[in-house]
Amino acid sequence: MPTDIDAQSGCRLPLRKREDLDEVGRRAYDRANTPGKTIVGLRGPAGIHLYSTKTVDAHTTTNHYLRHEAGFDPKVREVAILTVAREMDSRFEWAAHEPEALQVGVPQNVVDVIKYRKSTDGLSELDAAIVEFGRQAVGKHKVDSAAFARLKALFAPEQLVDLVLLMGNYAGTAILLAAFDMQVAEGRPLLPVE
Repeated sequence: MPTDIDAQSGCRLPLRKREDLDEVGRRAYDRANTPGKTIVGLRGPAGIHLYSTKTVDAHTTTNHYLRHEAGFDPKVREVAILTVAREMDSRFEWAAHEPEALQVGVPQNVVDVIKYRKSTDGLSELDAAIVEFGRQAVGKHKVDSAAFARLKALFAPEQLVDLVLLMGNYAGTAILLAAFDMQVAEGRPLLPVE
């Protein structure tokens, strides 16, 4: 583990103490400490967010809506998140979401296509369109007309915007995790990064 990593928080900042937080921060601390409310608890983005309690409610509301209320099948959601994690080389996001994806029914071969940047040939049209779109939007910072049209044919405009917002939300989280060098807990799936 790098020498600038705090053993308790798993990143470059120490974990905030609950008693030092404002009311919003204490609620966020308690939510992150409640099993089932977050995938990884305080040793992850929720712990880092405690340093910016003015943004916690907005971020939590947006993240909850995009993950659970935007109307995406959980498999669609996790394919999109894994694609972003792969394109951002976010080992922490990958470690949190690979098990989640498998749990909600994303087939192992789809996970492997994303993880190892394999061809999307042979995937369902939905999975292939999401992966190709994410590879362009996040990996290449530009989406060609064909990839956009392919995804637009599968989602109503409102859902398409929400899907892109979901991907952007996870790209932002990947940056947060990279900046503070959030470490992956032992025993979690590893993402090969060059």
